[in-house]
Amino acid sequence: MDVVHFQELFSATVLFFIIRFFISKLLKPHPPLPPGPKGWPVLGCLPLLGSMPHASLAELARRHGPIMHLKMGTCDVVVASSPDAAMAFLKTLDHSFSNRPPGAGPTYIAYNAMDMVFADVGPRWKLLRKLANLHMLGAKDFGDWSPLRHKEVGLMVRDIYELSQQWKPVPVLELVSCALANIIGQKSISRRVFTAHGEESNDFKSMIVELMRLAGLFNIGDFIPAIEWMDLQGIQGKMKRLHNKFDALLTKMLEEHMKTAHERKGSSDFFDIVMGIKEDDGVALTMTNYKALLLNLFIAGTDTSSSTIEWAMAEMLKNPSILNLVQAEIDTVVGKNRRLKESDIPKLPYLQAICKETFRKHPVVPLSLPRVTSEPCEVNGYYIPKNTRLFVNVWAIGRDPELWENPHEFNPERFLSGKNANIEPRGNDFELIPFGSGRRICAGIRMGIAIVQYVVGTLVHSFDWKLSDGVEIEMEAAFGLVLGKAEKLKAMAIPRLEPNAYEDSSS
Repeated sequence: MDVVHFQELFSATVLFFIIRFFISKLLKPHPPLPPGPKGWPVLGCLPLLGSMPHASLAELARRHGPIMHLKMGTCDVVVASSPDAAMAFLKTLDHSFSNRPPGAGPTYIAYNAMDMVFADVGPRWKLLRKLANLHMLGAKDFGDWSPLRHKEVGLMVRDIYELSQQWKPVPVLELVSCALANIIGQKSISRRVFTAHGEESNDFKSMIVELMRLAGLFNIGDFIPAIEWMDLQGIQGKMKRLHNKFDALLTKMLEEHMKTAHERKGSSDFFDIVMGIKEDDGVALTMTNYKALLLNLFIAGTDTSSSTIEWAMAEMLKNPSILNLVQAEIDTVVGKNRRLKESDIPKLPYLQAICKETFRKHPVVPLSLPRVTSEPCEVNGYYIPKNTRLFVNVWAIGRDPELWENPHEFNPERFLSGKNANIEPRGNDFELIPFGSGRRICAGIRMGIAIVQYVVGTLVHSFDWKLSDGVEIEMEAAFGLVLGKAEKLKAMAIPRLEPNAYEDSSS
């Protein structure tokens, strides 16, 4: 065989093996999709979700498994309903599932995802997270503005005390939301949002509740993009109108804030710092980013925490023995001559257990904010296609009888001893992830836990609570992005501290 023929044969052989390699790769079957229900034509599994999607998906997971695939419209969706499944997606594959999918909420409410919650991971998102952690939500800075929280909670206590003297029922959610909005407002833009609870604060709260309700709906247009323009459910139109109201309010707040910047020399607030940064590593923030970030702070800082606090109070009114036990614990540590302080909380394990149990039984974000995978991947032997949307069913994990004994009971003692004693809601124990986990964990997790513990502790220490005659407590939930109580809690408060403890909000 001459050299030319040998070279031709060698080249042909190499080409043959290259072609066979790529054909084998193309023809090699990937692992199966996770199991899941069969859906309807065109709509897929959207009609199976019902009015309480978290509960419907939990029931489907009992049949199909903790990693479940659904076709919703034209979109692939995977739902994780166990701690191991959640850890696989949020820890092992965190990098792949780090972005949010497009949708009406990010587009029409969050300024086309120009905020911190819905933005894709990238330079702008990293800058917003860094600023929030450095100047508002990080451990050091959060501790520095503890006196502000103590004062605002004191003003709330004073309002409750005045209602108690008139023997009027306390609208718990309204008063708590008002206090939390004022805390966020003072830290972020140096102003109390409301000087008093009432019609103005109710309007603001109603706007937030409506926003969270709309953002939690499964919008058909999000899952069948070809018909998105038709807005069949009217969700997008409602979002646009609500966005305009919020935009006008946020614009006014930030414009007034800029006009008074000269008055805060040497005592800058959060937005003084943020708006003073013209550029960071090539990223320049705009007024749209500022408004989107302020909206994030008000939403995350008020509605989620106030709803959790309302659920905790409702459970204790339903279980008076729990209320008595936590009051006795706080009395031992604090006494009755002053109000509870945040620095007291580490000495109050039963109070902490009550808050953990509320996070478990009543996670206010029952389905974690969706993520989307940027590449195909495998999870526990299942194939997950590119652009698959991920939901973690936090509600289902918290009510799984294999994880929790008598999961439908409100039992704080489960966190004081036994297998659950060391579980914390901070994103590392996947049995309890009310704030999510991984790089997209809620930026305000530290504030969320501390505020819930502090306000719940203050309410039960400062007052005895009872329902008005003939009133029964209802525990039905209203679905949205936040799972709040359908019937808002109103209860009678009876002062239980020395009178001087109610006189000065700073005491």
